[in-house]
Amino acid sequence: MKSKGSAVWNGGFKDGHGAISTASGVLSSAGYSVGSRFEGDSGTNPEELIAAAHAACFSMALSAQLGGASLTPDTIRTAATVTLEKSDDGYTITAVHLDVNAKIPGADAATFQDIANKAKTGCPVSKVLNATITMDAKLES
Repeated sequence: MKSKGSAVWNGGFKDGHGAISTASGVLSSAGYSVGSRFEGDSGTNPEELIAAAHAACFSMALSAQLGGASLTPDTIRTAATVTLEKSDDGYTITAVHLDVNAKIPGADAATFQDIANKAKTGCPVSKVLNATITMDAKLES
């Protein structure tokens, strides 16, 4: 399986702007710039997209791991926070924190934590990131 995305950038670093698209068309010319990346302006940025991708990937991985334990979640809600830090040689994504809330009938807290940790390390997006990945996972009743 291969997935495709594309980006176009116009202009210099500080005064330029770009557009990000996905082959599926879900994103079509979504704007990004230095302002949307570092200054809170409208538009998206690579780190926000990585956060969304990681949250989605983890949620699916958790559902798959739960299925392997004969558990079916009602709901898995995951929010990912990506940390981008400036270093001597530029910027680096140093960490991702996953906040997970799940409602899973028949699951106990210990089993849920064990499965959530397996999903955290087994998720393909986790595997590709060279960053510290932490997680707070809560099982709802």
